[in-house]
Amino acid sequence: MNASLEKYVLQLADTSMILAHRLSECCGHGPTLETDIALTNISLDLFGEVRSYFQYAAKLSGGEKTEDDFAFLRTERQYYNLILTEQTNKDFAHIIVRQFLFDNYHYHLVEQLLTSKDETLSAIAHKSIKEAKYHLRFSSEWMKRLGDGTSISHEKTQAAFNELYPYVAECFIATTLEIEMLEKGIGADLEKLEIDFNETLEGILQAAKIVKPDTPARICQGKEGIHTEHMGYLLAEFQYMQRAYPNMTW
Repeated sequence: MNASLEKYVLQLADTSMILAHRLSECCGHGPTLETDIALTNISLDLFGEVRSYFQYAAKLSGGEKTEDDFAFLRTERQYYNLILTEQTNKDFAHIIVRQFLFDNYHYHLVEQLLTSKDETLSAIAHKSIKEAKYHLRFSSEWMKRLGDGTSISHEKTQAAFNELYPYVAECFIATTLEIEMLEKGIGADLEKLEIDFNETLEGILQAAKIVKPDTPARICQGKEGIHTEHMGYLLAEFQYMQRAYPNMTW
């Protein structure tokens, strides 16, 4: 049980952590100071959530590993994040669309974990829910602002949505692990999550005047540790200090 739960916790952590790192790359590059700080704060919020997950994973591992081991010292195939979150920062519209898709998924996921039978996951969810709600509000407002803004902002937002939306399918395709966690009353019900996600999505897309593309869903296996070419470059930067200076302390 502990091994399955540990992997599930890592999956939750990795998805938030990889996006948090992507957002950290935006620091100093926002279109305005206020927006720059907001994106950086969202990154920090997610890293805070991730620390709680990794500390729990370390406990489940029997004390053999620390939160830093989980964060920095795994190989690419040992990360279980959604493929959506490792996509690169192309432009501001791309960043906002990726953030909105994640926030919509993340908020409804955390909402379900509030009632998890696992007390630690439930506690993390109770701590994270207000931040997740704010993140969704932030990215939703920017979706509407860009989508229903100038012709250029609309064009870029629609192009970003066309590219990123096919990755969303992975969020709702349950792995064997996710089915096990649901049956035990620990994990989220992805069918219900998809319904809630789509309900929120439709309202924002209508307000933003963005339409869903006809592009078929991408077959992704990030939750199984199979990633895109972006992941290796991301980890090379993310893990550099720990790899270059083993056992360093702060």
